[in-house]
Amino acid sequence: MNNKKSLPLVIGLGELLWDCFEDERRPGGAPANVAFQANQLGCLGTVVTRVGQDDLGTELLEFLKEQGLSVDHVQIDTSFPTGTVTVKYSDANDPQYTIHEHVAWDHLEFNDDLAALMPQSQAVCFGTLAQREAGSREAIHQCLSATNENCLVVYDVNLRQHYYERSWIERSLTAAKMVKLNQDEAGKLGEVLGLSADGLEQFANHVQGEYGLEAVCITRGAEGCLIYAGGQEFNIPGSPVEVADAVGAGDAFTAALISRRLLGWDWERAALFANRIGGLVASQAGAMPVLKQEFEQISQEIQNS
Repeated sequence: MNNKKSLPLVIGLGELLWDCFEDERRPGGAPANVAFQANQLGCLGTVVTRVGQDDLGTELLEFLKEQGLSVDHVQIDTSFPTGTVTVKYSDANDPQYTIHEHVAWDHLEFNDDLAALMPQSQAVCFGTLAQREAGSREAIHQCLSATNENCLVVYDVNLRQHYYERSWIERSLTAAKMVKLNQDEAGKLGEVLGLSADGLEQFANHVQGEYGLEAVCITRGAEGCLIYAGGQEFNIPGSPVEVADAVGAGDAFTAALISRRLLGWDWERAALFANRIGGLVASQAGAMPVLKQEFEQISQEIQNS
C-alpha cells in the first residue's frame, strides 16, 4: 500500500471548485470528490481538471497536495477564474446549488499529458456538469476514448440545474461501463430519454440494454441503494446516520464502490461498503472530510462479516 505506483489509478475527470456556504467555503466538485475519496480508500486518486491562475486555484491545489493527491494533471487557465458554487439549504438532506458559469473547468483541454495519462487508469469517473461547454465536453470524451479496454468508466450522472441535454447524456451512457445516479435523477433521466419505465427495475434494465452498461447503481439516501449487475438486483438497505450535510455523500459512495470493485469484491459486499462510506461522509461537514482510518475500519468489518 505504500508503493503508490502499485495502487490502482482512479481519475476524477471534470470539475474542481469551491463549495461556498454561508459561513465558509470548502473544496468540492463531484469528480474531484471521487478522486479524493478514492485516494483515502487505497487507490491512487488523481484529478484531471482546470483551475484559474488565481488565489482560489492555488489554495485548491495546496489542499489536494496536503492530502497526498497529485496535481500534475490540473491545468492552469490564464483567462477564466477557478470555479465556485453557492450552496444553500432548505434542510441538511437537500442542498441547493448555484453553479457559476465562465470558469476554468469549463475549458479543459485534451493534450499530450492527458493522452499519456488516460491509458494508465484502472477507473475513470466523469459526470454531466463539466460537459456544459462544447470544448470541455469534447476534451472529456477524448480522455474517455484514450482509456484502455479494461478501464472501469463510471458515469455519475449528477444532473445540476439546467446543465444537461439528451445528446450529452446518451453519449456519456454509451461511453460508460457503469452508471451511478440517485432516485430523483432516475426519474428525470427517464423523462429526458423518453422512457415509460414502471419503477426503478424496469428503468435500470432498459438503460442497461440500450447502452450496453455492465451495472446501474441507484442511490436512495437513507433507504440505501439498488444495484443492477450481472442479471441480478442487489437491494442494500441504508444505515441510519445523523446528517451534517449531504454534499459529497454520493461521490463518496461512488469512490467506495469503484475502489472495492477494483479490489475484486462482489457487487453485494462492495455496495454494502459504499453505503456505509456514503453515510459516514453525510455525517461530516463538507465533501472532502479526512476519514482514512474510519474507512479502513469499515472495510475490515465488512470483510470479516
